[in-house]
Order: sequence, then C-alpha cells, then structure tokens
Amino acid sequence: MNVCYRFGFFARPPVHLLPVLLSLLSACYSQAIAQLSSDATAMEFKSIRWEEDYSYLKSDSARVPGFFDAIKFIPLSRHKKNYLSIGGELRYQYEYIRHIDWGEAPDDKDGYLLQRYMLHTDWHFGKLFRIFGQLKSGIVQGKTGELDLPDKDVLDVHQAFAELTLPYQKSQIILRIGRQEMNYGSSRLVTVREGPNVRLSFDAGKLIYKTHAFQADAFVSRPAETKTGVFDNGSDQNVLFWGVYTTRDFPSILQSHVDLYYLGLEDKRARFEQGEARELRHSTGVRLWSKETRLNYNLEGVYQLGRYGIGEIRAWTSSAELSYELAQLPLAPTLKVNTEIISGDRSKGNPDLQTFNPLFPKGAYFGQVALIGPANLIDVHPSITLRPVKNLELITDWDFFWRESVHDGLYGVPYVLIRESSGSKAAYIGNQLSVEAEWQFNRHLQIEGFYTFFRTGDFLKQTGVSKNLTYLSARMSVKF
Repeated sequence: MNVCYRFGFFARPPVHLLPVLLSLLSACYSQAIAQLSSDATAMEFKSIRWEEDYSYLKSDSARVPGFFDAIKFIPLSRHKKNYLSIGGELRYQYEYIRHIDWGEAPDDKDGYLLQRYMLHTDWHFGKLFRIFGQLKSGIVQGKTGELDLPDKDVLDVHQAFAELTLPYQKSQIILRIGRQEMNYGSSRLVTVREGPNVRLSFDAGKLIYKTHAFQADAFVSRPAETKTGVFDNGSDQNVLFWGVYTTRDFPSILQSHVDLYYLGLEDKRARFEQGEARELRHSTGVRLWSKETRLNYNLEGVYQLGRYGIGEIRAWTSSAELSYELAQLPLAPTLKVNTEIISGDRSKGNPDLQTFNPLFPKGAYFGQVALIGPANLIDVHPSITLRPVKNLELITDWDFFWRESVHDGLYGVPYVLIRESSGSKAAYIGNQLSVEAEWQFNRHLQIEGFYTFFRTGDFLKQTGVSKNLTYLSARMSVKF
C-alpha cells in the first residue's frame, strides 16, 4: 500500500487527534511489510487512476503473489481481452493552524482530521472500449470553524465515463464522454485539486488525437459541484469551460516539450474586487519544459482577454522554474527556484479588468497550507530537496509574496477574494517558510509531514488582523 508522510515540528504540538493517525499507521504497517517484496515488479500508482494500464498482467508470469495483483486484472472472458481492474485510496490528514486567516478567524485549538476514501472500477472490453467509474467520500472531524469548499463531500460519484479508442495509421483517436478528471501542464490552470480533501472533476466531452510524440485534446465541460451531502453533486450550471490543449515532444533536444493551448471560460457569477458580474474569458498560452535531466526548466506565459460585465478583460501571467540535481553529492540535493508574475486590476472604479483568472488551479498552489492563490501576485520561491535515504525526501522552501497591483486585493485558494486592497499602497504581503518530509515506504504506502511559518508583511498589517501563521500537517495515504 502506497503512503507518503510529511513530518513537521511545532513548539506546542496539539495532540488531540494524533493518536487516531498513529493507530491507523500501525494498522497498515504489517500489511505494507507483507507486500514490500512483491512491489519491485509492480506498476507505480498514478495520481489520475484511469491512466494506469494493467493489461500486462494478462500473462500469468507477470503476476506476483498477493491480493492486489488479483484485483488489478480480473478476466471477463476466456481469451482475457476483456478484464476488470479495481483500485482505491484511503487518506488521513491531520491539520493544525494557529492564527487562521492571519488571526481573523477562530482557531481549532486541537486541529482537525480530514479523511478521503476513493474506490474505482475500470472495465476494459478489448483495446477499443472501456468504462471507468469512481466513488469519493471526503469527511472532516474536529473542525469547528467554517468548512472550506474542498473539505467535505460525504459520498458522491467522482468519475463515470465511457471511452472509445480508434486506431488510425500510427495514431489513436479517443472519444471520452462523462464525468472525468482533467489535468494539463504543470497544474497551474487545470488540475484535479489533489492537495485538498476533495478532488475536482468535470462533466465533459473530450476528443483526443495521440501519436508517439504529439497529443491534442479538445473538450467542452462544466465543473462538477462539490456539495457536502450524498449523491448531490451536479454540474455547475453557472460555469462553462472549453478548450484545446496540445503537447509536442522533442526528446532529442534535452528531453524538451512544448505545450500550446487555448482555454475558454464563461462564469455567470464571477467575483473580483470590482464586484460580481458575468465573465467571458479566453486564455492562450505556451509552455516550454523539460524533464528527466539534471538541469530542468519549466517556462510558461498566458494572456487573457474577454468581457467582465460591461468592461474588457486584459490579463496575463509569466512563470519560470529552474532546477538542478547534484546527484553526485551527499544527500543528492536538488536546487530549485520558481518565480511568477500574475497581473492584478489597475483600478477598482474602472469597469475594465486586469486581474488574472487561474481557472481551476491546484489546491496546494504555494505549499500545502494553501493560503494564497495565483492572482495579482509576484512571488520568488527558492527550495532545496535532500535525499538522506532511499524513498525519503526532505524539502525546505522559502516563498516571498508581493501584490502585482496595489489597486487590487489578495486572492486565495480556491479562487476567491480574501483581503480587499482597502486603499493600502503596500505591495509586500509576507513570506512563507516551509519544511516537509516525504517517505514513500512502498508503492502502496506514503507518509508526509509538513510545517509552515508565514510572517506577515506590510499589506496584511495595513488591511486587518495580521498575526503570523503556523501550520502543521501529517498525512498518510494508502493506495491499491
């Protein structure tokens, strides 16, 4: 079972819910040990579970003893061309925040426990047709304040789609219809919202053209609502989302890749510091990136235009990420620096809007604490990753934040205005120091710990309560 644990320390650690987490870890430990010997030849689990392909288990020689291989390939016909695959995830996350919203909201004195349960079935009928279904349950215990949108969803359908694959010369044409997860690029604009307790999916129709080195996706969708009850999540009728996303690989040029895309959004009830209005926004972007080399880069630029109420939209962002792995040194450090400039509105009284809309970004955009969202922002973010032993990573990062425009407010995650500009001319928001540990015990079990200290800057001090914030989280995930 696959679990990742980020370890943090706090001067006065709350312990009310820690025994729950420790007992769960103990219960899983013995079973994880039993599976460890069989993991070497098994496939790694993916974040998006329908991307996993267990057709290799058709051969009995590829199987290893154990319960989990048995449910990853269940033959539905004698020739084994039709099969069923079953999988799931259990995740338990303890969180404690001192000075929530920098002191504007009451604290949970003992913290709270988030629970995620997911179960999926993947039905394959030959190589041409499949049906994928996934249930989700997100539960929160001990949180006394207002719940965030992605905290709770007792039970609902997370994914349910049918997929038809047609071979065409040396390529594939894939038609996928139904509720599905979508993730593009580096998760800046469209993602599954993995960090928070409840993931995001879309009710969509998608057409995919795919070759060895090129892929183009065209889709029309509505985001699935996140409601707290049982089977009550419909499509968000206020939001329509569509686009085309292409990726071209250039493996001979430093493992380079190029993404070109267009994304369209209509939101009947969009809200910025100007107020609430209908938004029609068009985003065009380019991304240049590399992977699997010692020196990697990720460069991206996006320009947005459209209409917001009676005004025009003109917004933009540019980002750069550079990393270098020093594998020959002790602890195999990786040095990384990220920086982003994300436009904000120039005038609250002018109907034209320059605030960038990040669409559907990853929930933990600037760290697991997810305090600040990618709008009206400049950030500089160096980090270092150390690997003291196999499958254990220690990450330290320090993020510095400024408002891009002093005439616009501060936005959070999910995308919502959390602090108005209130006439402040201060740009500096604050800085965030984080330490995390990530232990991949085996393919099934992952354990993570995360500690963050946010020191407030002049903007927060001038516009409201501005206490320094401390965040502590411990998370255990089991996948099968």
